[in-house]
Amino acid sequence: MGLTVMVVALNLRAGVASVGPVLPEIRAGLGLTGTGAAVLTMLPLLCFGVVAVAVPGLARRAGIEPVLMVALLLLTAGLAGRVLGGPSLLLAGTVVVGGAIAVANVLLPPLIKRDFPDHVGLMLGVYTMSMAGSAALAAGVTVPVGNAIGQGWRGALWMWTVPALVAAVLWLPMLKRNTRPPQRRVGESSLARDPLAWQVTIYFGLQSMMFYAMLSWLPTIYRDHGFSPEAAGVPMSLCGLAQIPVALLLPRFATRAANQVVHIAVSTAFMGAGMLGVLIAPTTAPYLWAVLFGIGTGACLAMGLALFVLRTSQVQDSARLSAMAQSAGYLICACGPLLFGLVHDLTDSWSVPLVMLLLFLVPQLIMGMLAGRARLLFDTPGLSDTPDLTQLVSRRLINQIQYSHPANQGPSAPHR
Repeated sequence: MGLTVMVVALNLRAGVASVGPVLPEIRAGLGLTGTGAAVLTMLPLLCFGVVAVAVPGLARRAGIEPVLMVALLLLTAGLAGRVLGGPSLLLAGTVVVGGAIAVANVLLPPLIKRDFPDHVGLMLGVYTMSMAGSAALAAGVTVPVGNAIGQGWRGALWMWTVPALVAAVLWLPMLKRNTRPPQRRVGESSLARDPLAWQVTIYFGLQSMMFYAMLSWLPTIYRDHGFSPEAAGVPMSLCGLAQIPVALLLPRFATRAANQVVHIAVSTAFMGAGMLGVLIAPTTAPYLWAVLFGIGTGACLAMGLALFVLRTSQVQDSARLSAMAQSAGYLICACGPLLFGLVHDLTDSWSVPLVMLLLFLVPQLIMGMLAGRARLLFDTPGLSDTPDLTQLVSRRLINQIQYSHPANQGPSAPHR
């Protein structure tokens, strides 16, 4: 199960990260304007947000494992189909890819909680690390492999069909199970009325927006500064590699802390330092800026995922918070690549959109530090002062891990 989760997670960023390194070739080959290219980079993120809303209902009706199987098959088809025609087919395939990834984004964490109740922090780290690693790999090898097989940008993007197909084959044994999440509890409070839920959501959305804006445009920035197509992908690849150890280790430390305010503040500072370096001296130390940004991005993503668990005491609330943050959050995130491209087109400068992203770090930091305080959803005043709160939450979550096993769903074994 652990290997299968890792392979599936490897496919949740590669299909998106592989577009940036060949974006100039796509624009030249299909005649896309800067705005059209920005729309292309925005579409997967928009699908992440829109489709995430429907995923819990699909899982309740058909089961998590079958829905994920269909998503992997659609991902394979979308990756293959987007390179077979003109702009319309490229955009349609991108929508399919984004929708398929959105399904896996929502459904993999509940499976991790179910199958690894004593190692949730570790497996969340592996999950995050795998996504970061796939983005690094895609940024670094898409252009060289595309050149090696002699099929240009189409061949470079088509090759990511192979790992998606492998993930679908590995998922076949999982169809023996059919996990259906519990129905929504009668009378449960709405997350939309809880300020903490919005703080987590906005923080998750903004930190994702920073990453995807840079993922989409950083290779193009360096190509405009004279880097070759192969060399322009190296900084983003280093960025992804720098995320791997941070994403693997940080959740284990953060979940043991009394609160996560310092973790979030330091993570955001690293992200800001990397972007500031690209703004002020992009060619002076490009690899250093990439590593700094990668450390910050990996840490911010790890903290965003950890908050889904740390700020809830019931598994149903954790799932609801995850769905809310990934739907509304990715809708916020989708604005990043589009705004970045539009501002660049309007100003004919990379400095202005980079300054725009740096300004967005301010609300990200504020929302993150508010969400990082030791509180729970629907908490009563004063509970945030309870000693060892995160340990209490962890114990309660572990006790609730049995939600997928009907025999254990009595009053003494609440859903996880």
